[in-house]
Amino acid sequence: MKQDETNEISPSRPLPSSDLVPVIDLAWAEAHPESLDGLDIACRNHGFFLLKNHGMDRQIDAMWQKSAAFFRQPSEVKQRTMRTETQPLGYYDRELTKRKRDLKEVFDFREVKTAGRDLNQWPKHDTEFQPVMSSFFTAASEVAARTLQVVYQALYQNGDISGLPRGSAQTSNARLNFYPLHDPLDAKDKASVAELGDMALHHHTDPGILTLLLQDMTGGLQARTRQGHWIDIVPEENTIVVNLGDMMQVWTNDSYTAAVHRVLAPAERTAERFSTPFFYSPEKDARIAPLDALSNKPPVYRAFTWREYIQGRIDDNFTDLGEEDIQIAHYKVGKSGGAS
Repeated sequence: MKQDETNEISPSRPLPSSDLVPVIDLAWAEAHPESLDGLDIACRNHGFFLLKNHGMDRQIDAMWQKSAAFFRQPSEVKQRTMRTETQPLGYYDRELTKRKRDLKEVFDFREVKTAGRDLNQWPKHDTEFQPVMSSFFTAASEVAARTLQVVYQALYQNGDISGLPRGSAQTSNARLNFYPLHDPLDAKDKASVAELGDMALHHHTDPGILTLLLQDMTGGLQARTRQGHWIDIVPEENTIVVNLGDMMQVWTNDSYTAAVHRVLAPAERTAERFSTPFFYSPEKDARIAPLDALSNKPPVYRAFTWREYIQGRIDDNFTDLGEEDIQIAHYKVGKSGGAS
């Protein structure tokens, strides 16, 4: 059961991750591209793996400290950096996934400067926040680029991957996530937004190439296999969770799967949860279509642009548009709508 076949998920007892979610030593994998069978299997089945020996420990530790300090501030302080439809960076506490409001608070940021302008909203009272997040972003960009090469090599073993598409730090973004145990909105705000759903974060796929996810030791993250089972992505010290995004599934023509994932509701968790994803994305004008080098079957998808795809996801984060947010299924060969 793939993510684009149904929007319904049957409840099931979480299965143990065991060897389904391999731990990949990044430095070792770069030196031994011929020995990535476990990674290849995971990318085909559910799109998740763990990454160690990544070299980001210092930046991660500093990021965790600033993330916790930010979210533990009073609501009125956090809302000074509230994001809007015209300013998509900053704090937000009422995001939608699958037309349902998630039980979480977020803070989004990107590269410090784009065309000479800083598009971020940084807390003015904490002068250390911005440099810490900027350092984390730079390190994550570099690790994401290295990880993408390893993923390519897992699928295209012994092949020349030098001409395959890359991601871009300029189109990527990072997010601080906080999952409280209780709804952060007061009664007045609740009345004007979508009803809270039954998950801390509802099932979805990430739109980009791949995501580097830092999660604390609380747990709650789950992935869905192609067979329709939910498995726990168990936290492991000093590792980064990696999940594949929609663009990787299109580029590989469905050989690799965009990771369908969710975060369990507070009733199934016993503590607040912090996580930080880095969303690695294609260049802004990238043309997205199956790549001949990564597939030996006829294209499953017709071409579209990254710009139009990500805009559809952004729009649905703010407002219930009356339908599920845009999916790569909209661009399946033989289906109407989307780009051609």
